[in-house]
Amino acid sequence: METHIGIIGGGILGIALARALAFKGEHRITVLEKEATLASHQTGRNSGVVHAGLYYQPGSLKAQLCARGKALTREYCQEHALPYRELGKLVVALGDGQLGRLADMEQRAIANQVPGLARLSRDELVQIEPHVAGIAALHSPQTASVDYGAITRSMAGEVQAAGGQILLNSEVTAVKVSDQACLVSTTENTHRFDQLIVCAGLQSDVIARMVGADPSPKILPFRGEYWVMSKSSSAMVNGMIYPVPDPRFPFLGVHFTRGVYDEVHVGPNAVPALAREGYDWKTFSFKDTMESLRWPGASSLVKKYWKTGATEIGASLIKPLYLKQSKAYLPELQSADLVKKGKAGVRAQAWSKDGSLLDDFAVDQVGPVTVLRNAPSPAATSAMAIADYVLDRYPVGKAR
Repeated sequence: METHIGIIGGGILGIALARALAFKGEHRITVLEKEATLASHQTGRNSGVVHAGLYYQPGSLKAQLCARGKALTREYCQEHALPYRELGKLVVALGDGQLGRLADMEQRAIANQVPGLARLSRDELVQIEPHVAGIAALHSPQTASVDYGAITRSMAGEVQAAGGQILLNSEVTAVKVSDQACLVSTTENTHRFDQLIVCAGLQSDVIARMVGADPSPKILPFRGEYWVMSKSSSAMVNGMIYPVPDPRFPFLGVHFTRGVYDEVHVGPNAVPALAREGYDWKTFSFKDTMESLRWPGASSLVKKYWKTGATEIGASLIKPLYLKQSKAYLPELQSADLVKKGKAGVRAQAWSKDGSLLDDFAVDQVGPVTVLRNAPSPAATSAMAIADYVLDRYPVGKAR
């Protein structure tokens, strides 16, 4: 008998899994997406970077699946005439104090076999980005830019062409799991599935609780805000300019990214979102905020990062502070060069009870339900590889 598999979430991960299953030709596939369009949240609100694997711990899922996902993304864009621009990335050390971290990053990147990686001196790096500050850099020439929303919609078309169903405006309100079936109630209907995959991003812990999974990790929403450079000033940036990551902090800090359609974004910062889908300071959810504050790890997280958090919030609210962070890498930048706020995104960061932030991809299995619990960057880059990994390692579409 044909297996009916339900997928909750119409971002790039959910659609990549639906596509991989649909191509097997052995199952009925139904995707439930609560919004009126696909890729409405993390997928459609990021900077569109196809990562080459510079940052990730060798041997981690991130390192393995990023490398494979990058190749699959490039191949997919070529086959479907979607834009894919290898603009290259510079990771820039501003002073001697960052050279040790740059060297550590270089060793990780070598272990991850990042293609074309090069260590550059000051004279060499300004040949690539003439306006950038810094004394040394790592250059990743194959870091690319794409439109992840367009990729998601293209893959969705393939799912539907293969007989799969994608239901929009279908917010999940309840899930009942038994040995025989998964009954998923939405705002419009109740669906019976033999197996269920949850790719719910910002809502993944909410759905996880519905299916009986451990409440940890919880999703802690962090908003990333961008400024867009004016067309005239954007000529100061050829590709992507990134800071050397500080391992004490979970986020990279402000950087410059030329996108696939040639806009240059400055950011993102990382500020606490006051709602799971809080894309600005005006959007507030008492329920979401209190859940975060009451989480057992809240006090230790605040204690550890309060200074960084205060700096980020200040830069979010006061443009000159944001500009100051940005000018560290592009000294010629002026306030008038930042002409508008870009589309903010909210990162679904998984958060353990001890206050630690999960770094690697994480998947749970609860009977017939597979739940993606943590899928931070480079999840979009890795989406097709994550789909293959999940179908290979978990009993999705297999007899139980």
